[in-house]
Amino acid sequence: MNIDSAVVKAFAPTGALRASINLGNPILANRDPSSGEPCGVSVDLARAFAEHLGVPLELVVFDAAAKSVEAVSDERADFGFFAIDPKRGETIAFTSPYILIEGFYLVRDESPVRTNADVDQPHNRVAVGKGSAYDLFLTRELKQAQIVRAPTSPTVVQTFLDQGLEVAAGVKQQLEGDAAKIGGLRLLDERFMVIRQAMGVAKSRGEKAAATLRDFVEEMKRSGFVAEALERHRIMGASVAPIE
Repeated sequence: MNIDSAVVKAFAPTGALRASINLGNPILANRDPSSGEPCGVSVDLARAFAEHLGVPLELVVFDAAAKSVEAVSDERADFGFFAIDPKRGETIAFTSPYILIEGFYLVRDESPVRTNADVDQPHNRVAVGKGSAYDLFLTRELKQAQIVRAPTSPTVVQTFLDQGLEVAAGVKQQLEGDAAKIGGLRLLDERFMVIRQAMGVAKSRGEKAAATLRDFVEEMKRSGFVAEALERHRIMGASVAPIE
């Protein structure tokens, strides 16, 4: 694909392409245990997009989704990787999703909460990562249960334990990993949402920039790049989103 120089300038006004990377979702990005450098599916896509535009890449790293979104909305970063949500869509132009991730509830083994329908009760307090996709979703959906916001998604289970809360909500794989390490915890049997992970750029960068990013994501799905990245990073439980 030939890239209009105006689009390149819209994406990289500083000369380098600044990618907002959220380490709060280990399915998308993490730190390499050897080098400490960010790695993962979103980092691979960021590198591919910088190569596509023909500009150098800079990674702007955050520990929570909300901070990552704010950086792109405020134009402290040029694009990022986010779960699609209408609130975020006020300032961010999203691509279609490139992967799909499931959101689940976690409770103690002895909890009377057995199904998703049991969660939304006045006596239940639900731990979520502040500003995460499931925080935004559950803020709209839960009518009776109280939401308690942990600082970041990786601290949800610790907040749930420290505060003696009834339910924790988050990405299935992260909750499963924490439950396996801690013991005495179980996931409910059904997901409460499908998290649609997409790339996004500030709407202020213009429609041509947004269209270029949308086309890039479709090509990355079509070519097998996303599937190969999931396999390379040994990510289980996430699936490549359908081509649109």
